[in-house]
Amino acid sequence: MSDEPRMTADLVHRLVREQHPDLAGLPVREVPGGWDNQQWRLGDDLVVRMPRTERAPALQRKECQWLPVLGPRLPLPVPLPVRLGRPSACFPRPWSIMTWVPGEPLDGATIDRPEDAADRLAGFLAALHRPAPPDAPPSSDGRLHPRTCTEGFDRFFQAAAPSDLAGQIRAIWADAVAAPAWEGPALWVHGDLHPANVVVSGGTLGGVIDFGDLFAGDPAWDLAAAWVILPAGLTARFFAAYGPTDAGTLRRARGLAALKSLFLLLMGRNGDLGLPGGKPAWGPLGRAALERVLNDPGPAEGS
Repeated sequence: MSDEPRMTADLVHRLVREQHPDLAGLPVREVPGGWDNQQWRLGDDLVVRMPRTERAPALQRKECQWLPVLGPRLPLPVPLPVRLGRPSACFPRPWSIMTWVPGEPLDGATIDRPEDAADRLAGFLAALHRPAPPDAPPSSDGRLHPRTCTEGFDRFFQAAAPSDLAGQIRAIWADAVAAPAWEGPALWVHGDLHPANVVVSGGTLGGVIDFGDLFAGDPAWDLAAAWVILPAGLTARFFAAYGPTDAGTLRRARGLAALKSLFLLLMGRNGDLGLPGGKPAWGPLGRAALERVLNDPGPAEGS
């Protein structure tokens, strides 16, 4: 986006004033972080999402299409579209105004009520993981069976795996790759549950954000959150609240949790090196998640 205008509060305010003048009196302030989108608070209850990657407009369109369908049945707050912004002379990409989910992302907060958080996450995923309609979006980046992700795993492993844990990590990933594929109907899947995409409020899980990777497929991609998001010792409680889960799905979920943990470690390392896109706070989160993956195999099938 080097040839596009620099995103500033003044630019956001100008866009809102020109296209949604009834909201122009609300204060605008930047939200730190973000990956595909730069976000700006608009008043207390709204957020402006400005795409900053090539893929971001398509991800926003998907969220604006499907979150109004899914949101009403979910037990935790999620962002909902309020207004759409069109490309203009000020900014050449579509943008959106969404509801703001109160709280702090987990990569900057702490879960102080872990059992409640496990119950909330399980209830949220049980409500989300329903059969998707035929026109639901497929995965945009090949998030199918773990065996289709071996190239990404190897890249993350080589770059970020702690040497003292390498053998255990490899064994868990190999088990996930050998696990049977999901044989049920394609379910709605968030697709990108990690600490920056869940919100903590009152010491527990208060909302889920960033549905850009939403797709219909294998719920194991989301069930990996039992290890990646929750504190140690809660997988049994989580899966008991979620409902019966077959052994193959548990094996895939644990392997995918290892993959996601390595990704967090890599982003943390990149942040420590000052590389673009790096997230220094993610390194310790990735290490803690990886230790949970290695030390907790999860519940027995159906428990």
